[in-house]
Amino acid sequence: MSEKMILGVPSQGQGGLESQRSGHFGHCDCFTLVEIDGQEVVGVRILENPPHQEGGCLRPVNLLASNGVNALLAAGMGARPLQGFQDVGIKVYFENQTLLVKDAVNLVLAGKVPTMDLQHACGGGGHHH
Repeated sequence: MSEKMILGVPSQGQGGLESQRSGHFGHCDCFTLVEIDGQEVVGVRILENPPHQEGGCLRPVNLLASNGVNALLAAGMGARPLQGFQDVGIKVYFENQTLLVKDAVNLVLAGKVPTMDLQHACGGGGHHH
């Protein structure tokens, strides 16, 4: 599996692997974009998250998609943005235990992070554990 993944992680402050994750992707300071080739992190970029005025919760979808992101790591999200990410082909990983971007990325590399579907979305019905 040699496809490259560009994983967006909502981050606080300056972003980067050492930064803390932001709990809400729509209101994060920036996204740390982690380029992964196979099992290797081959690059890290910071993508500013402009203020939440225009476009609402779907704006980050287009922002990330236009930057080549094809996976997003979130600690939770509503059904609308999740649907939006799925529409543009961005996989959403769900992980809300780690604090640092790099720790979350390592879990994804280890294959320990489930992808999110509409059943996991906040307020998305579905009553399973």
